[in-house]
Amino acid sequence: MKIEFRKVPFTPKEFHADYNSVKIEGTFCKISPSLVKIDGALIGNTPILCSRCGEDDTVALDEKLNFLLSDGIYKAESSESDDLVIEIEDNIIDFDEIIQSEISSICSDYHICAKCADIGFVEQEY
Repeated sequence: MKIEFRKVPFTPKEFHADYNSVKIEGTFCKISPSLVKIDGALIGNTPILCSRCGEDDTVALDEKLNFLLSDGIYKAESSESDDLVIEIEDNIIDFDEIIQSEISSICSDYHICAKCADIGFVEQEY
């Protein structure tokens, strides 16, 4: 699903997008002329490689997503802002790209499968 930044309403609107067996759903709305707020959840299962043995594993996802989309370069008004801000190019919000990016981020994280979790950690020095 894609929407032009200027067409995003100030009242919350529901959205959903699917990628493989993972879906993202929630609401989005403008909070200022250059910021869109996204509140949603990432739900489903995704394949991932074990960082220790390299075997395929599956991770169940049920994560809340709360972030802001900026129309161009974002300049924080205060240094205390804890919100994650994603800068959008070409004035198009692409929810399919957002879900793919979130899955890529999860897959690049360090993951240990259940089989390797049972094996104790052994540190070796050479």
